[in-house]
Amino acid sequence: MTQRLRRSELAVPASSEKLVQKAVASDADLVFLDLEDATAPDAKEAARDIAVNALNELDWGRTIRSVRVNDHETEWAVYDMVSILEGAGDKLDVFIIPKVKKPSDLLFFETMLLSLEKKLKIKKPIGLEVLIEEAEGLGNVEAIARCSTRLEALILGFGDLAGSFGMRFGHELDPAYKYPGDIWSAHRVRMIGACRAVGIDAIDGPFGNFKDDEGYRAQATYAAALGAVGKWCIHPSQIPHANEIFAPSEKELHVAQKMVAAYEASLTSGDGAAGAGGMLVDAATARLYQPVVDRARQIGMIK
Repeated sequence: MTQRLRRSELAVPASSEKLVQKAVASDADLVFLDLEDATAPDAKEAARDIAVNALNELDWGRTIRSVRVNDHETEWAVYDMVSILEGAGDKLDVFIIPKVKKPSDLLFFETMLLSLEKKLKIKKPIGLEVLIEEAEGLGNVEAIARCSTRLEALILGFGDLAGSFGMRFGHELDPAYKYPGDIWSAHRVRMIGACRAVGIDAIDGPFGNFKDDEGYRAQATYAAALGAVGKWCIHPSQIPHANEIFAPSEKELHVAQKMVAAYEASLTSGDGAAGAGGMLVDAATARLYQPVVDRARQIGMIK
């Protein structure tokens, strides 16, 4: 699987050339041109052409190039794939697949993708990300996570998932109905666990109020603490928060480097464990801190 940096995944309607240009020029790690929810039904066909032009003509720099297609139960799904791949398949990095409920939903797209890559002689394999946004999808998340070698990430889609669960957010206006804690915690843990079990990325879903920086940062911090590697952004203003929160802080990196160095020194001496800052450093400790160092290197904080 291709390793990619996904601290921030910015959504942009594929139907708006102006917004697409602004999104591609942003600091998001990944930008996805949205042919699904953000594009009205009567604009979807024209949006495919805008997406193809953006993939071919705009300067994306280091940004991951992605398109979200419509789900497999719609009349648009097949021609979304065909149009994007015929028009700009050699420029695309990742397809985002929505509303996956079971492995066969994903394999529908994977089979199409394999066939079109062969037909169009696309050399670079295109990755897949999947939205877990239905109760059935969450119930099958472990099977979905392991069903495709092209799968690079799962994303928890809060809006549709809330609707699928029948969550009664309107009642939260009354303090008596307020949920006592993070309503998404258990679902985050399950999806992240499914991702970690097979070595793919876990991405936290969108936060709807793009004017509420504090709320976005809080939700991103919860997800990062549980092991997610990035979060969706529905507005460019959310990008710097995601890029900061899903990167190690200088303090975190300093501690991690110290712990990893102590463990490596213990191996050289033949001890297998050491003390550092009043903490025992052994193989389990190194397993906690080495990913912090690796992440910092991926971002470019260290060489």
